Amino acid sequence: MDAVLERARRIRLLVLDVDGVMTDGRLYFSAAGEELKVFHVRDGAGIVAVQRAGVDVAIISGRDSAAVTRRAAELGIRHVRQGVHDKGAELDGLLAELGVGPAETACVGDDTPDAPMLRRAGLAIGVADAHPALLASAHWTTRSKGGRGAVREVCDLLLSARAP
Repeated sequence: MDAVLERARRIRLLVLDVDGVMTDGRLYFSAAGEELKVFHVRDGAGIVAVQRAGVDVAIISGRDSAAVTRRAAELGIRHVRQGVHDKGAELDGLLAELGVGPAETACVGDDTPDAPMLRRAGLAIGVADAHPALLASAHWTTRSKGGRGAVREVCDLLLSARAP
């Protein structure tokens, strides 16, 4: 755990996947075809807390969703990339844009499309119910499943690492 806390101390940017990380990974569609997502309120509180502590937060998601756009706006997440097919390349572009190094970046994922992001990150995190192949790239795994408080755990880790 000491090695994880040492990595966490350097983090200036937290990058989150959505489906399976901020949500439980299930997709809900109404009869009219509207996509619905369920977000955990404690995850949102953690995101707000790390931003107040000086950690920037970004979303990189493979799907496009109006619900994600709205939730990100509610939480003050300014860097939202949706419909991304190459998450590693998207992360590289975001880091260049923000002037943040890979060692200063934490990425959270749940499945193999997230692995290129995690392999670039100074702190790679998998949620408890992540695919085993993704967990092979992780420095740390949450106790909570995606959409069930995993993001709050990550935020608490980053905050505790910053505490004097």
